[in-house]
Amino acid sequence: MTEAPDDALARPYDAALLRRLLRYVRPHRLAVAGALALLVAGGLLALVGPWLTQQVLDVAVPRRDAHLLALLTGAFVASLLLDFVQEYAQTVLTTRIGQRVMHDLRTGLFAHLQRLSIPYFDRHPVGRLMTRVTSDVETLNELFSSGLIAVFGDLFALSAIMVAMLLMDWRLALVAFAVIPLVWLVAVVFRRRVRDAFRDIRARLARLNSFTQEHLSGMRVVQLFGREGDAARRFDGVNRDHLVAHLRSITIYAVFFPIIEVLTAVALASLLWYGGLRAAAGTLTVGVLAAFIQLTRRFFQPLQDLSEKFNLVQAAMASSERIFALLDTPVQVADPAAPVPLPAPLRGEIRFEGVWFRYRDEGPWVLQDVSFTASPARTVALVGHTGAGKTTIVSLLLRFYEPARGRITLDGVDIRDLALADLRGAIGYVQQDLFLFAGDVERNILLDAPGGHEAAVQAARRTGADRFIARLPAGYRHVLGERGRSLSVGERQLLSFARALARDPAILVLDEATSSVDAEAEARIQAAVRELMQGRTSLVVAHRLSTIVDADEILVLHHGQVRERGRHAALLARDGLYRRLVRLQFAGAVAPDAA
Repeated sequence: MTEAPDDALARPYDAALLRRLLRYVRPHRLAVAGALALLVAGGLLALVGPWLTQQVLDVAVPRRDAHLLALLTGAFVASLLLDFVQEYAQTVLTTRIGQRVMHDLRTGLFAHLQRLSIPYFDRHPVGRLMTRVTSDVETLNELFSSGLIAVFGDLFALSAIMVAMLLMDWRLALVAFAVIPLVWLVAVVFRRRVRDAFRDIRARLARLNSFTQEHLSGMRVVQLFGREGDAARRFDGVNRDHLVAHLRSITIYAVFFPIIEVLTAVALASLLWYGGLRAAAGTLTVGVLAAFIQLTRRFFQPLQDLSEKFNLVQAAMASSERIFALLDTPVQVADPAAPVPLPAPLRGEIRFEGVWFRYRDEGPWVLQDVSFTASPARTVALVGHTGAGKTTIVSLLLRFYEPARGRITLDGVDIRDLALADLRGAIGYVQQDLFLFAGDVERNILLDAPGGHEAAVQAARRTGADRFIARLPAGYRHVLGERGRSLSVGERQLLSFARALARDPAILVLDEATSSVDAEAEARIQAAVRELMQGRTSLVVAHRLSTIVDADEILVLHHGQVRERGRHAALLARDGLYRRLVRLQFAGAVAPDAA
């Protein structure tokens, strides 16, 4: 499996990424202001204890003033209680902010994913996209809940303590600050190393999720071909890569935190040595020295917290790179700026006018100058060898892709001028690759179509799906498993057909709609199709040529070109591509004039 390009993001857009992340905080700015106010209060409370200590040692004790000592002790206890209340309120508020921001971000991500064009999903494994919406977003949740706002609080606390230390004794302050350049240097090196480590972790987590999702979805194939051992070995390799990436980050932290502890100890030792000399010389009081020791510890505590926040910030940077790369992915097939309303009443005439298409800019042409008209109340069938371009024509009609040249019209209106919801809402589509959602039968038929339960019953009855639904334990309320695997392939196809008809569409598109249905079920579907095609434009892609002998026009595609067109009998008489397809399919069992 090739790597997704967003696994190799390398440019450190810290400032730009943070600005983009902060946009999601703006709707919650009142709560953020409250959290910042609490953090400022916490920073000021950090100064109270050292100041009270100085007052006790330099004033109350020398004077032997028991009353003042009691007041100062009471004030100290009150400051501890206030600090507890502040910490509790700040934690609750910042956590709520993080949850709300993540709700908005996850909603935006899912909405953008739904707007992205089908080619994007062709290139990106589902497991990696799941990583964006789940674990990457959760990493940002931790950043907003306990990281980003707390960083501002730590910075304010650092500033307040520095000012207090400078005002109390600027020479002692300079001694305590002497190790700051070393702390900064260590932090810069740590920042660079840990950013790379976390980017590596997120990339390997995406591969792990992708591999797991793919093999769990294809477990039947794995077991059928006895590939459990090979799958386990490959999983072990992917899992080991993820482990190695995590161990590398742990090693970085194992080196960084002891260095910070050593530098803190050096600062305290220097302070005790210089302050002790001055206290012995009588130029510094014991209270000031004791207060400075407390302030120095509290000064390095925010530095320690900021160092720990690097864990969150760096993980968030790696995750946000990937999330914003996804959000910045352009929508290749988008709604027009000013959509044209569907013609009313909708006749359902489809025209392909000189359509060319290829999946890659420099790739081979899949369709070449395809032109045809599907008139209202008539059926056009598309036949040809695998890879001839049949399903591509359907995908272009549904605007899953855009033609490179030419245009497609619906009742004379270019489909690029129609809203996607209007265009696709007018088409009932039964696809070859069936997909059912986990939910009950009725929900899978309706998918928000109007009419409610009665519409589901009517659609099922007209397609013959009502027969097997009646045998289910809960009927239309029977809950299907993932992708409807509790049903047979034929039953899933019948249900998919009922889904397409529930909206009573003006256009029917059947893409190999009966490819996996047994003869009896196919006969029921064909009877329903003949009835439902009355008054509807129908486009039918078929490998079973017996299903389209009554089509009003058959287009024979070969290497992306329409080589033959006409009715069944006329095409047989030409002794061309269509006649050869019939002979190959029936292996000479049916004479051409009898077919």
